[in-house]
This record gives sequence, C-alpha cells and structure tokens, in this order.
Amino acid sequence: MSVSTPDLKLELPPLTLGPLTVDTPVILAPMAGITNKAFRRLCREYGGGLYVTEMVTSRALVERSPESMRIIEHDDDESIRSVQLYGVDPVTVGAAVRLLVEEDRADHIDLNFGCPVPKVTRKGGGSALPWKLDLFTAIVQTAVREASKGNVPLTIKMRKGIDDEHLTFREAGKIARDAGVAAVALHGRTASQFYSGKADWNAIAELREALPDIPVLGNGDIWSAEDAVRMVEQTGVDGVVIGRGCQGRPWLFGDLQAAFEGRSDRHRPGLGEVAESVYRHAELLVETFGDEVVALRDIRKHMAWYFKGYVVGGDLRAKLATVPTLAVLRELLDQLDAHAPYPGADAEGPRGRAGTPKKTALPEGWLDGRELNGAQKAMISAAELDVSGG
Repeated sequence: MSVSTPDLKLELPPLTLGPLTVDTPVILAPMAGITNKAFRRLCREYGGGLYVTEMVTSRALVERSPESMRIIEHDDDESIRSVQLYGVDPVTVGAAVRLLVEEDRADHIDLNFGCPVPKVTRKGGGSALPWKLDLFTAIVQTAVREASKGNVPLTIKMRKGIDDEHLTFREAGKIARDAGVAAVALHGRTASQFYSGKADWNAIAELREALPDIPVLGNGDIWSAEDAVRMVEQTGVDGVVIGRGCQGRPWLFGDLQAAFEGRSDRHRPGLGEVAESVYRHAELLVETFGDEVVALRDIRKHMAWYFKGYVVGGDLRAKLATVPTLAVLRELLDQLDAHAPYPGADAEGPRGRAGTPKKTALPEGWLDGRELNGAQKAMISAAELDVSGG
C-alpha cells in the first residue's frame, strides 16, 4: 500500500561521481552479511540509487578467495557496479584496486574507514586508521592513483573519529579531497559510540562546508524519507547513505526516490505485502548462494526487522527465525493475517543492535602519535590476514 504524506519533501539534483551520474542521490551502505546481490536487487526493485557490495578485504581479494570473489559479483543489470574495499596496507589496497580496474569488475570503488568492530580497529583498521595520517594518506593516494587508470571514481566512508578526544574527520576529509577522491561520506558518530546515541549531523554540516569542491554524503539516523530530507536541509549534503534504516524495509528506497523527486507518496505495506517481500528476498538468496539451506539460514536474521511492529505471534516468530526451507517459509507466511494494515510508528524508527558506548580496541600505543612507529608498521603488514569480509 502506498499513501500520500504532507511531510517534508525537496528536489535534489543527481549525484556526480567522476564520470558516473546517480540520478537518485541515495547510497546503500555496505553491510556485512546484508548487502549481497539478493538484497541489492530487492532494494533496486523499489527505487533508484547506488547499491554497494558487502565490504571485501583487500588481501582476500588479491588472493582471490572464493568468498571475496562472491562478494564482488554483480547482477547483469546493476548499472553501476560498486565495491567497498577494506585494507590497512597501501600496497595491498593498491593491488586490490588494480585487480578491480584491470579486470573490469567495478565502476565505482569505496574505501572503508568507518568500521567500529573491535576485530578491525584493534588491528588499526576501519575507523581507527585515519588517526595515523601517514598511513591514511598513503592508502588513499595509492587507491586513487590505481582507480584513475581506469577512470573509476573512488570514494571513502568514515566516522568522526575514534572518540570525542580523538576526532579525525576534518583532516581526513581534506587529505582525501587533495588525493582526488570523487566524494566523502561521513557517519556522524565516533568509533567508541558504535551505533549508540545520536548521529552528529552538525559534524556532517561542518565537513560539507569545509569541502565545497567535492560531494559530501551524510550517514546516520536516517530511518525514513523525512529523516533524509531533514539531513539534506540541515547539513547541505549532496546525498545520503542508508544503513540500518533499510533492514527489513527495502521499500525505503522507493520512499527516498519519491522524496528527492519532490513527490509525497510513501510505502506503507500491510502484513501481506511484507510477507511477499520476505518470500521474494528468500528466493533471491537461493539464486545468490545456489544453496537453499545457506539461503534460508541467511534470511532468518532479517525476520525481526521485517516484522517489527506488526502483530505476529511469538510461536510464529520463533518458527520464522529457524525456517529451514522455502516450502516451510511459504507455509509459515500463509499463517499471517494478510489483511492486517500497516501498524504506523511501531514499524518505524531504529532497528538492529545499537550497542553501547565503549572504549575502542586499538593497537598498543596507537594514540601516542599521528604517524606509525616501527612496531606498528610491522603489525600493519600482517593485519589483514584475519579480518572477515571475503
């Protein structure tokens, strides 16, 4: 069901990334275990935007691990093949970018400097990395140089910093701009916040003002099209990045496209429509993995997100969370009240685990200076070996 809403709306021009034009300036944030081919297709069926793969580790990609090669696969009709890389070693990141460019496996490449997960930050990666200005500069410059050989635009996604006493977004944004990135995306939280508290849209606005010559994208606390409109109005960003807000709500991309085209129609699906989206998602996962058992295991984590706020009995929710096959999924979904209407606010707002603020796990002595010391250089050379993501 679609409804017309009198809420905020505006017209935002297309997003330009080097030679690419993204008509709807909305980016699906890379999310491990979420933004595979199946979920990207489901989102594309609702609205336009730029849909990025799950994060892939540069080292694993260079070594062509089967999982890394699966992650970077795209459907034939994905007009912009977008891949996000993670890495902590400039040489390895450069080699991964070179592979993507020379083998024509990507039209857009993003670098991850925003991951707050301890197993990443304790190796100096993700949101911990921009603290080391020499390392950050070397990685971005190397990646841009390799990407430019194929005229492939390269962007970065980052957080405000490690914590409020160790902010990095100002210097990192300028370094990236000077290196020639096509855009910078900022999640308005620090690593230590994880996903707790509120995203700092003022920091996003500050970065937008500091980098007037390249697109700046905002990320954090966008749960609806109206949130996206407010972020654009408050910060002046050129586009928005959607992460947890679309979990269990692929139709959010339809709402975002409508809002940025100045239209007021919004998706308000009843329970029957949600059930059909769940089944469609599961079918696409079977296509993606080529294995029904693996696919149905994957769909289970989405159930709580899809049915947030809807009247679904506890026993049925438990069975959906352990569903083994498409046939059983169909039987369970048929038990839902297909005529139950959209529940309103109960189905909206934050979803997924926010976590709690915690001290960021970092390599020993990481905060002692803004450049790598000898021990840290040695640590970095081996840091990618045990990070998941392909």
